[in-house]
Amino acid sequence: MKHADSGRSLPIIIDTDAGTDDFLAIAYLLAQDVPIEAITVVHGLAHVSDGARNLRGLLELAGRTDVPVYEGEELPLQGGQPFPAEWRLRTDSLPGVMLPQVQANLANPGSAVPFLKRRFTEEQRPVRVLALGPLTNLALALNGVPTPSPCVKEIVIMGGAVEVAGNLAGGNPEEAENDVAEWNIYADPHAADAVLRMDFRRVLVPLDATNDLPITRSFVEDLASHQLTALGRVVAEVLTSSLTLIDSGAYFAWDPLAAVGMLHPRVIECRGAFLEIVKDGKNAGQTRLVRWDDRSSMKVAVKANRTAFESLFSEFLFERF
Repeated sequence: MKHADSGRSLPIIIDTDAGTDDFLAIAYLLAQDVPIEAITVVHGLAHVSDGARNLRGLLELAGRTDVPVYEGEELPLQGGQPFPAEWRLRTDSLPGVMLPQVQANLANPGSAVPFLKRRFTEEQRPVRVLALGPLTNLALALNGVPTPSPCVKEIVIMGGAVEVAGNLAGGNPEEAENDVAEWNIYADPHAADAVLRMDFRRVLVPLDATNDLPITRSFVEDLASHQLTALGRVVAEVLTSSLTLIDSGAYFAWDPLAAVGMLHPRVIECRGAFLEIVKDGKNAGQTRLVRWDDRSSMKVAVKANRTAFESLFSEFLFERF
């Protein structure tokens, strides 16, 4: 099924593990005329405190220091596996990406989960959630929130691999035999299982759709040839620092597709589905299809329109004279 473009009036809370593709997605949203209410940080590619620091720098660059950054859970609910240490160190430091130093008065406003719990009970203030990392913060915060909720109107989740292979390859050697899990789900399968069992409106953007959007060197080079906005320069720096991975054919527009799809649902083709998460064992983190069913409140992106995505994503990067 395809959806008309959604309205832009509802505020968005972004829950993120502050990876490089998260930065692309968040930079895109910061450049749009959409209300970003808060960013909450969860364990994943970055350590929480380092990821929060980097995000505050991005907000400073964008002139959006009004957006609070809440630091969240550093560990999964139970089990789960951390991203490879080398990946986390690189994400914490963001080599080649120039961000301003945040002033000392931009202190941590509090912890993510208590903030989210309070926010999700404010029935007169509906909100959308964009989840770009492991779902630990959301599993804890949504526990006990009635569904369907007058507050939580939609949760768009980047994660999972439904009818395609997973993407753990290149991580730790002990993960080599698991070829069905995607990293965001694998990092906390118990949290993912909890969130996917809830009856909120959820849109899952898995590898099935993001595989349609490989980032290529030619895309990066074309981008760098333009006069870029400040946020566009950050995007170019992130992608340039990732060229080794891009050249290997292993870098896709994971989180950017979720962000663009939230604002412009026409870029993704969705089907209703019932899913379950394998929480333990050899295939821990697998997003298993129970059945396709359009009556489900879970919608799964199965395809992405590459031309529409690239046009929508790129247009905010360029200076307008």
